Amino acid sequence: MARLGDALGNSILFIILPLYVAQMPVHWFPIPEPVRVGLLISLYAMVNSIVQPLMGALSDRIGRRKLLIQVGLVLMAAATLGYIWARHYTDLFLLRALQGIGVGITIPAAMGLMAMITVKETRGGAMGVYSTTRMIGFGAGPLIGAFVYERFGFAAAFSTGAAFVLLGLLLVQIWVAEVRVEPRLHSKGPFRIFDRELLSAGIVGAGFATFIMAADFSMLATLENQFNARLDQTALAFAFAFSALMFTRLLFQIPLGRLSDRIGRRPLIVGGLLLMAPATALLGLAATTVQLTGLRLVQGLASAGIAAPAFALAADLSLSGGEGRQMSILTMGFGLGLAVGPLAAGLLAVLFFELPFLVAGVLTLAAAGIIFRYVPETVGGMPTPLHDGSRDR
Repeated sequence: MARLGDALGNSILFIILPLYVAQMPVHWFPIPEPVRVGLLISLYAMVNSIVQPLMGALSDRIGRRKLLIQVGLVLMAAATLGYIWARHYTDLFLLRALQGIGVGITIPAAMGLMAMITVKETRGGAMGVYSTTRMIGFGAGPLIGAFVYERFGFAAAFSTGAAFVLLGLLLVQIWVAEVRVEPRLHSKGPFRIFDRELLSAGIVGAGFATFIMAADFSMLATLENQFNARLDQTALAFAFAFSALMFTRLLFQIPLGRLSDRIGRRPLIVGGLLLMAPATALLGLAATTVQLTGLRLVQGLASAGIAAPAFALAADLSLSGGEGRQMSILTMGFGLGLAVGPLAAGLLAVLFFELPFLVAGVLTLAAAGIIFRYVPETVGGMPTPLHDGSRDR
């Protein structure tokens, strides 16, 4: 529920930022609008991806995961409110970087906490619940943002976003208890931020799956204005299509997470990628708002098959005292996907509109093959050598 609050606050900006950029002086950035929007969206994700491994290590080191979550939420709320006073594109750059730092502090601590308090037998379902509450926020945020913007303007939309993040902060304070972090067992040396002993094919592979997933479904945001012109639709219609992904993810995230507890993590991850590939490739060919919405629904189903099983697989493989750093591999992959997807969409769409979606579809098919070949299974039977000594509580 706490992550629901900050997800609402952050996702409001998915719809508002492209509109805000379009009416703002560019001065130092005389480049096409899709590229400017892509840079701004990607900066946030790039900064949080860089910060996450450092904050994951810090949360392992000091064992204060709740405190780090709260610090990150304060930064995110302050930056969101700061958009009200932004006057130039460069101001937006600074605010997006601050937001990226805030979420980079919050996510590794939250995922490390989830890895510690869940057990293997029900972890897929638990990660499904966690992901679902976040997806409610990400799904409702764009709709709330579009409604508030069309009725009351930009300042009201940014204030609403900041208020939701502060609500998340309040819920963390009331409901989340600090959990003691045990020293990592069997460590061969001193504490290290980047510890190769914590990496495995499973951890890295799960991180790669979340990278591809995030890149695929975030590409749409950069091209909001182009889609509205091509399909002759309003910002609110685009918000409905954009949020459709969250609807099917909400329906299927918990059931597919629980299914991964029974049949295994890898089949669902691979199946999700195989479904994501054609849904993404066809986005650029959508001729109506209905078609665009339908493809986003399919993307939502695919991401439901990837997200919770991937996070559960990484938690299965995580080592005591290394949860923050190992889970940050996945959250960093997700953040990089949010950075690369919009930026690639803005750059490739300059050549022709459909190109970014076609390229993403081909890469997603390749990712499915890589996951099938190299990522081990953690559910059922004896542990493989790749995850021997993992978190089998």
